[in-house]
Amino acid sequence: MTADDQALVDRFLDMMAAEAGASRHTLAAYRNDLEQTAASLGSALGKASATDLSRLGEAWADLAPSTVARRSAALRRFYGFLLDEGLRGDDPSAALPRPRLERPLPRILDEQDVGRMFAQAEDRAASDQPIAVRDLALLELLYGSGLRASELVTLPRAAVRKEQPFLILRGKGGKERLVPISSRAQTAVHRWLELVPAGSLWLFPSRNTHLSRVRLFQVVRRLAADAGIGPDRVSPHVLRHAFATHLLSGGADLRVLQSLLGHADIATTQIYTHVDSARLVELVNARHPLATRGR
Repeated sequence: MTADDQALVDRFLDMMAAEAGASRHTLAAYRNDLEQTAASLGSALGKASATDLSRLGEAWADLAPSTVARRSAALRRFYGFLLDEGLRGDDPSAALPRPRLERPLPRILDEQDVGRMFAQAEDRAASDQPIAVRDLALLELLYGSGLRASELVTLPRAAVRKEQPFLILRGKGGKERLVPISSRAQTAVHRWLELVPAGSLWLFPSRNTHLSRVRLFQVVRRLAADAGIGPDRVSPHVLRHAFATHLLSGGADLRVLQSLLGHADIATTQIYTHVDSARLVELVNARHPLATRGR
């Protein structure tokens, strides 16, 4: 990447951090995608023409469609920024490849699987061993409130207060949302709070910082294995999916679910209507005006 391109990318990422609230991981991903594209182009990224960009489809032929889609999205945002800032007079990104993606259905656990995980976690926590008490609190918040792994491990200690049945989270893009905590999750979390070192800034501390997402992943897989569930079927994100799917099965409104999950677009939340198709068919058969009419 040329020095001029590097300066443009730095300005773009500064904007993403300041105005869009992009996380450190998001900024690193954008930088990598832009640098990889510059290498594929073999010419100046900031001055690339529509013709230059149209050739990327061939250069990216061996990449997964999801990778091509992500890089194209990064470039569209980059060239939009250059145009808005008057750093170039056109936006060539319409020539970028647009792979057709089919969003995979999320992996989920049924309620019996989740019940077995909780039974094991509760049995272990009955020993009052700090790690077991912590693991139960983690499980309660993952499944009971649908938190993202990154949101859970970075919860400040002060985020949980007695007699306050909700959390105020700062999720993707720095957006705040209100997340309810069930009474049983409150009990588990407050039990864990009594064991958290007084000087800790984090609800789930680890050495000088908070619990890592990798460690959380390991904890969840171990809890699954203890419950006789294949560890490869379970992750923090799978428990978040289970939270959403089981709420929808119980009659939750899709817009409410969108708010609880922190989805910016309702289309993201609608994936759960496909997962819970059996309930939707039952709902149509029971509630549609023509369902009770004779043939």
